[in-house]
Amino acid sequence: MQESTLSPVTRASGDPQDITKPYYIGKKPASLPARPEFHWEEPVTSSFLKRTTLYDIHKQMGARLVPFAGWEMPVQYTSVMEEHLATRQAAGLFDVSHMGVYQVEGPDASSFLDSVCANDIAALQVGESCYTHFLDPDANVIDDLLVYYRAPEKYLVVVNASNDDKDWAWLNAVLHGDVLIDREDPSVRAFGYRALLRNLRDPAAGDEMRVDIALQGPKSRDILLALGCDSGTRKRIIALKRTELCEATLGGFNLVVSRTGYTGEKMAFELFVHPQKAPELWNALLQAGEPFGLKPCGLGARDSLRTEAGLPLYGHEMGGHLNLGVGEAGFGSYIKIYKPWFIGRSAFIQRESKRSGVVVRFRFNEKGVRVAHLGDPVVDIKGRVIGTVTSCSIDSEGTLTGQAYVELPYAVEGTPIAIFQSASARPGKAPAELKPGDRIILPTPATVVSRFPKLG
Repeated sequence: MQESTLSPVTRASGDPQDITKPYYIGKKPASLPARPEFHWEEPVTSSFLKRTTLYDIHKQMGARLVPFAGWEMPVQYTSVMEEHLATRQAAGLFDVSHMGVYQVEGPDASSFLDSVCANDIAALQVGESCYTHFLDPDANVIDDLLVYYRAPEKYLVVVNASNDDKDWAWLNAVLHGDVLIDREDPSVRAFGYRALLRNLRDPAAGDEMRVDIALQGPKSRDILLALGCDSGTRKRIIALKRTELCEATLGGFNLVVSRTGYTGEKMAFELFVHPQKAPELWNALLQAGEPFGLKPCGLGARDSLRTEAGLPLYGHEMGGHLNLGVGEAGFGSYIKIYKPWFIGRSAFIQRESKRSGVVVRFRFNEKGVRVAHLGDPVVDIKGRVIGTVTSCSIDSEGTLTGQAYVELPYAVEGTPIAIFQSASARPGKAPAELKPGDRIILPTPATVVSRFPKLG
């Protein structure tokens, strides 16, 4: 539901103590009917794939296009390794305009986001952003996302393309008080917030529509400034620290410029532009970036870069068939339990008290080995299964690195492990069944390394 304006509050009315509120000091559970559970079923996979406004450019540039989260997206233009190294050494340009982009507006925008987000949204100042999570009442991860404090009473919310429809349904259901949000008091609702939720990829947003293009790598700021801008804008861009953002006009493009990204690069930007202007901006950036070594990059390099950087992917390091929570993913510090209430707070605390594993990053000891895949078993030096692979890709040195969920005692840098690559697709025999000429699967040695490497 979208509205164009919010009526100002001119006088207080009603019961000063609303027992359906999710939290207040001294609150006790009310004996009221429980709200219904949020239920989401992924739509039946359709042969129809959505396309970003950059689709024709990708085709003209010879990109290999693949289905991803219901979209037809470029997986690579040249090779994953070439695009990976271009981003680490110069800069990479990524079409991420398939990501969900919402805006939450109004006097209670911060309060609403603090209810649905586990990080401290109220602590943000205008021009700051934070990484956070939507949790359900049982602390299961609905999605991980970024919140950008764009202007007073105005926040951008950027979510994963694979969860866009689910997130939109969840936020609207919470905002309208339609779903269960607290197990301890199933009747409560985060309702009555003077907040508007808008989808900025919906044409109904008009001139305020925004999609995301990512410019990542050590030369990215030089390339961005090469588009051309006035001295005041130049100073604002140069002054941006990591996770900060500003409104800016560069090269004639009206942008929200955020120093954020998904590659682990210290110098990196996400540019929010009107979708109709995205092709023109893409071409302008490629032209301005050519002398700097800028390369267009696909989903393959995006995955290898984030894996090397130790960053999570929803469905792999969070959620997915393992149903990994934020603590299991290694990002528990982004859950601010000092906040008195948010959806999933109590369940998260209980879950953390029992947690027995965490995601680590590993590196194979030798080059030239087979890539590991989601679900491949991880064993210790004695052959005991201690975990499972969640991601794997090539790193900047041409060695395979990955992430795996392992038992806590093995989550120590330098711990030797071994991995059965593609074990589920290559069943073996029990030792008693072996006879001369049989082949068995041997695990490949690897080592637990620092989760977040120093890059650049």
